[in-house]
Amino acid sequence: MRNQTDLSALHRALHLLKQVVVDGGRSSLSQIAQRIGMPVATAHRHAAALVEAGWLAPAGYACLVAGPGLRSLAPLLDERQIMANVAGPILHRLAVRLKCVVQLGTFDGDMVTYRIKAGEGAGELFTKVGMQLEAYCSGIGKVLLAHLPDGERDAYLAGGPFVALTPHTITEPGQLAMALVMARERGFAEDVEEVVEGLRCLAVPLRAGDGRVIAAISASQASGQGRFISQKRLLPLLQQAASDIEAVC
Repeated sequence: MRNQTDLSALHRALHLLKQVVVDGGRSSLSQIAQRIGMPVATAHRHAAALVEAGWLAPAGYACLVAGPGLRSLAPLLDERQIMANVAGPILHRLAVRLKCVVQLGTFDGDMVTYRIKAGEGAGELFTKVGMQLEAYCSGIGKVLLAHLPDGERDAYLAGGPFVALTPHTITEPGQLAMALVMARERGFAEDVEEVVEGLRCLAVPLRAGDGRVIAAISASQASGQGRFISQKRLLPLLQQAASDIEAVC
């Protein structure tokens, strides 16, 4: 019974901590307590403990903000790397099942950074973990570009030129813009021999809890493979892997 009581108290304290941080010092502790339906005395008791531990700090009359202990954690919270860490085992299992190369990438600056690479033939594919690649020509890059805020996407499209890596690379900004609209609407993007001739890639987004697309995963296959997996079969498997990752993150 005591463990259950302690856990309940911890949940209340963490809920209060979150609400104070979100409020950002605009409201008094009493006002926050009233908004979340917590007795004012209980809120003050939890807040006192959180201030003593450094998770909260006083900020003006009866107000609180994130304390030094909490702020010190902010640089450690790389949500993209956290998602990559969660995705690792899931993508390794998917790669074994598909018998092809599975990757995870994020958007850094104007480039895709590859954070995971796994599967049969991974050593033969030119990408490497930590490597950056232009976004406009890859499946992962198109997914990430498609979900940028409109202004950022327009700025990217206006920042060419886009160099043709193969005869199939989309280099005309208008055509690329249409491809990105389609990727956003369909929920996936393709690279059909745009980076390397004979290589096809299918990619889907990974979303944070608030709906933002912060990464993408892909499966790459050589067009001439005898066991080539059709988009109809491959897409649901990629989407299920994405859902599994998002459920943890």
